[in-house]
Amino acid sequence: MNKAPKDVGAYIASMSAEVRKTLTGLRRVIKKAAPKASERISYGMPFYEYGGTGFKGRLIYFRVSKKYIAIYIPPTRAGESLGKLKKYQTTKSAFHFPLDEPFPFILVSKTVREIVKKIDSQTK
Repeated sequence: MNKAPKDVGAYIASMSAEVRKTLTGLRRVIKKAAPKASERISYGMPFYEYGGTGFKGRLIYFRVSKKYIAIYIPPTRAGESLGKLKKYQTTKSAFHFPLDEPFPFILVSKTVREIVKKIDSQTK
């Protein structure tokens, strides 16, 4: 993608059919796990914010590379899912899911739900 997308739908639409299918599923999972999260583009990639602005509201980012889909989640918020996500972790804050393997939608959904719960408990 050469031009920054105007919204998440445009970002997903710019991908190949197979990647689009995975990203559409990922978007659906995030929206279901965090229905009150706002969806936008930040740093040229889809971003979901929940429960505040700045670091406090960071829920999840994602982007596509040639070989994987990267999910950016603050590691301190990943909760119980962190252990299962670690097999994908390649940087301090990103988990890389290879494009040639089945995408772990259930694990991502569980992780997003855990983060939402954690944010909710911190804002009470």
